[in-house]
Amino acid sequence: MKAQHWIASAIAALGAVLLGAALFGQQPAGGQGKAGAKGKNPTAPPPINWPSPPLADGPILAETGVERHLRLVITKGLNQPFSMAFLPGGGILIAERPGRLRIVRDGVLDPKPVDGAPQVQAGGLSGLMDLALHPRFAENHLVYLTYHKPSAQAAPGAAKGGGQGVITLARGRWDGAALADVRDIFSAIPSGNASRIIFGRDGMLYMTVGVADPPQAARAQDPNDLAGKVLRLRDDGSVPPDNPFVGRAGYRPEIYTLGHRNALGLALQPDTGAIWECEDGPNGGDEVNILQPGKNYGWPVVSYGRFYLGPRVSENPWREGMEPPVIFWVPAIAVSGLTFYTGDKFPNWKNNLFVGGMRQGEVPRSGHLERVDFNDKWEELHRESMFRDLQQRVRDIRQGPDGLLYLLTAENDGALIRIEPAQ
Repeated sequence: MKAQHWIASAIAALGAVLLGAALFGQQPAGGQGKAGAKGKNPTAPPPINWPSPPLADGPILAETGVERHLRLVITKGLNQPFSMAFLPGGGILIAERPGRLRIVRDGVLDPKPVDGAPQVQAGGLSGLMDLALHPRFAENHLVYLTYHKPSAQAAPGAAKGGGQGVITLARGRWDGAALADVRDIFSAIPSGNASRIIFGRDGMLYMTVGVADPPQAARAQDPNDLAGKVLRLRDDGSVPPDNPFVGRAGYRPEIYTLGHRNALGLALQPDTGAIWECEDGPNGGDEVNILQPGKNYGWPVVSYGRFYLGPRVSENPWREGMEPPVIFWVPAIAVSGLTFYTGDKFPNWKNNLFVGGMRQGEVPRSGHLERVDFNDKWEELHRESMFRDLQQRVRDIRQGPDGLLYLLTAENDGALIRIEPAQ
């Protein structure tokens, strides 16, 4: 019965989004927020072009609501940084979306890229994506990464993407200076959307695969398609036998959850280890979800968002059998990056959730870092927008082993920013 329900939902969603495309000129979001070829069939109003201003060299003093006095230490010289991983010994490995790995040591960016990164197909949200260290990194030195593999190089039998790269999971061995023995261990689908990864407390690797807007969006409801899903894999890229859809006809066994748009952040809830996920809506409807095995999170059948030309994604934002978000934003802030703070350097931020924001309401120079705190039932209490005066797009936010917070700005002249107490 569940399979029939999801198939019916997918059919209904496809009909709705195709109707929306016909009425409002919606097209697939490969050029999300841009007009179609030669101005025909636009997917959004004309963009507001106003590049982010240069970031000051720093340190920059800042004040926020409950951790009042902060200092922001700036490391410049990055090009569209997308993610980071903290190496034992203090180095920070950073993935730049155009396809380079960089390393920062003691706040200084090594001018030479790290060897070993795979060749990527970059553009839009494609390229070198996320980084994660194996839970037993001290023993095996394994680094995992997701990237868009040029489709001409995809393995025999893998889906070919035409102009899109194939979302791929790879792993390599850190030898202290470079990645060695980098090998692909899982190939997903051709896509222009992002991919994030995280290791759960169960030792499994969780990997996101986004989906485009109409008419491709209905793929998120297809259980035999990896688009719009969160996957659960072993550390060698194989399928765990206890995945929720293993053995079911018509279901990809890698799927852990379905009905997602474009997930751009994963984090572990501090007390339970549950995996939280943030995903971009279109013009409104950004979400934070708590992932549960086999659950359906609704895209594109239900959403709090609107398409870029104004029409609502769905008349009702919730439907029985589909999980509502625990947090949502209208207008969208273009969420990217997610972490819980569990350290001791900022006691008033303990167990707070931090979410990166690229821009709010499609308006440039509105990027910021968002802080959310909760009661003892993990119900939202406050939501604070921080560092708006920097006017930078925040791509990723992580807690370092030193108990400080680090964020990356999504700019061609991007930066790593270390957040520390001012005292």
